[in-house]
Amino acid sequence: MSEILVNVTRGDQIESFHRGHIVVANSRGDILYQSGNPDFNICLRSCAKPLQALPVITTGAADTFDLTPAELAIMSGSLNGQDFQVNTIKSILYKIGLDERSLQCGVHRPSHRATAKKLQEEGKKPSPLHNNCAGKHTAMLTLCVHHGWPLDNYISKEHPVQQLILKTVSSMTEVPVEKIGIGIDGCGVPVFFLPLKNLAISYAKLTSTSDQAIQRLMGAILSHPEMIAGDERVCTDIMRALGKKVFAKTGAEGGYAMSLMEKGWGVAIKIEDGNNRAMQPVIIETLKQLEILTRKEEDKLQKYHHPVIKNHRKEIVGSIEAQFSLTN
Repeated sequence: MSEILVNVTRGDQIESFHRGHIVVANSRGDILYQSGNPDFNICLRSCAKPLQALPVITTGAADTFDLTPAELAIMSGSLNGQDFQVNTIKSILYKIGLDERSLQCGVHRPSHRATAKKLQEEGKKPSPLHNNCAGKHTAMLTLCVHHGWPLDNYISKEHPVQQLILKTVSSMTEVPVEKIGIGIDGCGVPVFFLPLKNLAISYAKLTSTSDQAIQRLMGAILSHPEMIAGDERVCTDIMRALGKKVFAKTGAEGGYAMSLMEKGWGVAIKIEDGNNRAMQPVIIETLKQLEILTRKEEDKLQKYHHPVIKNHRKEIVGSIEAQFSLTN
């Protein structure tokens, strides 16, 4: 059964609540803390991105194209579409001999409001370079060019790049390929269903100090948190506030995952109804209960930990508050 993770209050009354699941595990598969059901089936969505990016390093593609740490990091990001991110995607595409026309992720407005407004004011239209999955798709194209695989159907689940990614996800999550459910993500590529605890295990593995490929990827990510989300986003702000203690990664539909680098633990979260308004207080409260945050770090993340509800007059009329206790 799920647990109530968040209460939404109006005045001094509870108006609604959100149920969900949290699991904390180590790389051996031991469940250390939980709330709700560790076996809840989650669609990884963008939580899969660092797992999908690993083959760029393990196959030698990163060395072939002399990818920088920032370029490696952006392959795991859910991007704002800010100019510095667009330029990084362009740089990778140039190195592999392609341009934005090869990206099959689709087009939407930049998630970063100021960037979207600037584009509109300049009379420009967004492109695939502004898609929040542009980094992931660029990683896939990098692998295709490296291996000499066809580019026109790289998003197909039968394509060699997607089969390579599926095997990597299976290895990292310890779920056999045949037991991983497959769907199609918002950007058109395959995405994976598996138990929440296995997502936590994979993020615990991302803390490895013995695997050189993982170390290289995580070193890049932790050195460039701006490439994982962007300005005014909880993932980037957590990583900036905590230094290199935590890798924080959003999914979609209420999914989230974190690697606690010093503990060697992975955290996986699912808000059962998929409502992202519940996510931020749960993330910060989880870090607090696991004693990851200092008081100074908690203060920096206050707006995420205790978000308020305002009416159309900009008056505070309620709050969104985490209401759970992790058990071991």
